[in-house]
Amino acid sequence: MTSFSKMHFQALALALVAAVSGTTAHAQNAAEQKIKTELQKQLGERAKITAVRGTPVSGLYEVAIGNDVVYADASARYLVQGELIDLKTGINLTEQRSNDLNRIKWSDLPLNDAIKVVRGNGTRQLAVFADPNCGFCKKLEKSFQQLDNVTIYTFLVPLLSADSATKSKQIWCASDRNKAWNAWMLENQTPSGNGECATPLDRNTSLAKKLGVTGTPAMFFTDGSRIAGAVPLAQIEKKLK
Repeated sequence: MTSFSKMHFQALALALVAAVSGTTAHAQNAAEQKIKTELQKQLGERAKITAVRGTPVSGLYEVAIGNDVVYADASARYLVQGELIDLKTGINLTEQRSNDLNRIKWSDLPLNDAIKVVRGNGTRQLAVFADPNCGFCKKLEKSFQQLDNVTIYTFLVPLLSADSATKSKQIWCASDRNKAWNAWMLENQTPSGNGECATPLDRNTSLAKKLGVTGTPAMFFTDGSRIAGAVPLAQIEKKLK
């Protein structure tokens, strides 16, 4: 085979591969769109499907409903709730995808609407949405006392009760917010004052809803990832690193 013939053959081979790849991708996209359309018809207004894409499992498709991940078969008849784990690598694919869907932009957080606490040099940062009457928030706050070189932004979100709103206002309007917050969360000293000042509570509640925060505590890190609940300190340290 001459040099020209070799080059010509290679070009044809590459063109053929590209054509096949393009056809495969088009068919895959068409299948995903069909599943999305059919599922949305069946779910109606109960849920909004934001994306459908294939998984490493043949015939199983990932379905993103808001920030949640479920799965469906190719016929869009069956919906599967659960976690998809790659046993070879140990990667939880569901958790990984959920983290991506729930990722935020740290720079978008209105940090002036949060109680700011700086420990050590404050170089590491995290934000937490907390309700003053949330028991798990108190547990998490005690864990925070063991963190060093960190800046913690606490967004008060009174989700649990009217008393949560009252305490949030009293804490925010206190002459020393940090002191009032710690006194209540760590020492159970009820905040005082009438709580009559301009507060960010409505904005914080709207922000929590926008970010999909339905319970407290909920932590966010500078990479945009989040952790829900009062998790062990080691897990928080790992994220901060």
